[in-house]
Amino acid sequence: MVLSKKDHLVGLDIGSSSIKVAELQISRNKKILKKFGMEPLIPGAIVEGRIMDMEAVAKTIRTLFRSQKIRKKDVAISTGGHSVVIKTINTVKMPEKDLQESIVAEAEQYIPYDIEDVNIDYQILGESQFSPDQMNVLLVAVKKDLVAEYMDLTANAGLNAKIIDVDTFALQNIYETVPGQDPDDITLLLDVGASKTSLNILKESTSMMMRDNDSGTHQIVEQICSRFETDVQEAEKILQDPEENAPDPEVVAQILDDVANIWCSEICEVINTFQSNTNDTRVTKVVLSGGGSYIPGFADKLTSELSAKVVTISPFAGLHLNEKKFSAAFTSRVGPRAPIALGLALRRVDDK
Repeated sequence: MVLSKKDHLVGLDIGSSSIKVAELQISRNKKILKKFGMEPLIPGAIVEGRIMDMEAVAKTIRTLFRSQKIRKKDVAISTGGHSVVIKTINTVKMPEKDLQESIVAEAEQYIPYDIEDVNIDYQILGESQFSPDQMNVLLVAVKKDLVAEYMDLTANAGLNAKIIDVDTFALQNIYETVPGQDPDDITLLLDVGASKTSLNILKESTSMMMRDNDSGTHQIVEQICSRFETDVQEAEKILQDPEENAPDPEVVAQILDDVANIWCSEICEVINTFQSNTNDTRVTKVVLSGGGSYIPGFADKLTSELSAKVVTISPFAGLHLNEKKFSAAFTSRVGPRAPIALGLALRRVDDK
């Protein structure tokens, strides 16, 4: 049965460098891609997840909805970065009706903000591996002012934000639809965006660790600006096609290599800490997404350092597509930037 219009949500990924939108038709046996599009943002409109130019971002969203002919106004959006805290905690088993109060009380020790300044949600993951009397709970806290900011943005764009998700969860949602997964893999979902990198280590569908850091393709753009004494817009053109646009493509190649080495070092540090804390449970597969996945040599460096299989995500693989509308060339080109919007489009109004 197709989801009713009441349940149906459009996935809206509000990134630092571009806006992505996706609309799916979901039935019991099929997930059909109806719409997908992207629109670049002006530089500086969103910085580290915070909206600096509300009207410019709202205008970009309106333009994207018009170009894709999306009439639905109910959307699922997401956020991440320092204003979001994700932590797996252990707590004594108790009825779920008693858990809310306990979680809020326990959350204070994990959240670097006043408890009154955050919205808290949680999900029970299952029994703790250390004690049958305890359970693992995924704790999520998002700063209230950030939520208000994004609610204002969607309202200014003429939309209704029914769900505010977390980028990492949205990415996992769409990854779980991709066929051909090996249940024995310990998989790192690695999303390198413009202003942050998200890491999520999965065993089957259970998250074992999540982290965000400030690394992203903005580091490359900043270095290009500095080396060639140019502005952000010109630096982004150079990054997209160094051979065509760079005064010296070899300098750009060196910048890309240096930044990829920094990313690789930071990622390996997190993975090594995880492996040493989990009885040497080894990451066997890395799935790349985000603009950073396009950087030459980055995947090869990860393969070498982690001795793991490294692939780029294919987020459209589990969806039914009209190939005349969404060609293989198109889905291959936009695939790494599409997962969060697609993952959000899987959400329903009554989802937790």
